[in-house]
Amino acid sequence: MVYKIRVILDAKEDIFRDLAIDKKATLEDLHNTVSQSFGFAGNEMASFYTCDEEWNQDLEIALFDLSDVSDAKLMSDTLVEEVMDEASPKLIYVYDFFNMWTFFVELADVTEKESGQTLPELLFSFGELPENPPEKIFEAKKEDAMDYDEEGFDDEFNDGYNGGDNYDHLDFDENWN
Repeated sequence: MVYKIRVILDAKEDIFRDLAIDKKATLEDLHNTVSQSFGFAGNEMASFYTCDEEWNQDLEIALFDLSDVSDAKLMSDTLVEEVMDEASPKLIYVYDFFNMWTFFVELADVTEKESGQTLPELLFSFGELPENPPEKIFEAKKEDAMDYDEEGFDDEFNDGYNGGDNYDHLDFDENWN
């Protein structure tokens, strides 16, 4: 079976690529196809993320082993069909963590492989990638925000803090040298 996938740059203007890939391909194959279709070298850090219908990020699937930093699965060990199907048709793809190129990946159709069809395949390209990634505004939802007191410090971490240069509450000799 062939997955037809639309990959959309998270930007104000419409910039997307339509791809065809075998559902038994790995996410590393999909990463290579997406990065090449947008003109990237493909050698930067990248991850796919499973997500819900509202694009809320969930499980990370990384290009490289980040076991010291994360418990993420690896793209090379994950088949496209394991994380994407008609019931869960969406993924988020982030390329180059320094620049945070962010894409919405969505399953558009599932078809039979045509005779002579070579996969993966770029089916359609719309829009040019800008020189710089679109700016992102990172903000927490109100319900996720911490409860800060009037000085801007969370009470849980504010115990004993009285601001300024008064260090009387600390247990050390200020004339230690």
